[in-house]
Amino acid sequence: MNKGRIIVFSAPSGCGKGTMLGEILKDERFHLSVSATTRAPREGEKDGVNYHFITREDFMKRVDNGEFLEHAEYCDNLYGTLRSEVIPFIEEGKNVILEIEVKGAMQMREKYPDAMFVFIAPPSMAEIRRRLLKRGTETEDVIEKRIAQATMELGYAQDYDYIIVNDALEDAVADFFTVIRAEQLRAPFRSDHIDEVRKNA
Repeated sequence: MNKGRIIVFSAPSGCGKGTMLGEILKDERFHLSVSATTRAPREGEKDGVNYHFITREDFMKRVDNGEFLEHAEYCDNLYGTLRSEVIPFIEEGKNVILEIEVKGAMQMREKYPDAMFVFIAPPSMAEIRRRLLKRGTETEDVIEKRIAQATMELGYAQDYDYIIVNDALEDAVADFFTVIRAEQLRAPFRSDHIDEVRKNA
């Protein structure tokens, strides 16, 4: 059985990455890694489904135990990817999507250079603000902090393999599957086929 790929999937708040992932994960080839976080659950979020909600003390204990592939602080909360959410699924042949912020993604770039890195960009900063306001879940101060964070994160976009602009959802999802197909056709991932053809020449 072929191993799966790690797909690092990043986007500033308000870029609609959650909605995109909802469409992508209808394809059974993909598994979403559930991140751990120290932030409080939002209304409707479930532990172990949306995130593993843990205390900062527990989080740091797990860091010391080497349980995370990556971790970083974002808007005053800690987030991290647990090894147990990734490695077993890769071994099963699943493509594991890591929905993580840019600093964690850069850690993954160093540790797993063969992973695929996808950045979801907004059509404009005005659209990010509109989407965050529409949520109605955060104060104006938090929204301003997220806008500033988004501006910083956009500076990392060129460090990813692919940039997808999420203006129309259907187009953005189609672009994601296009780059997945492009990755499958890259020479390093077709070497087994070439070896088989040459062997039977």
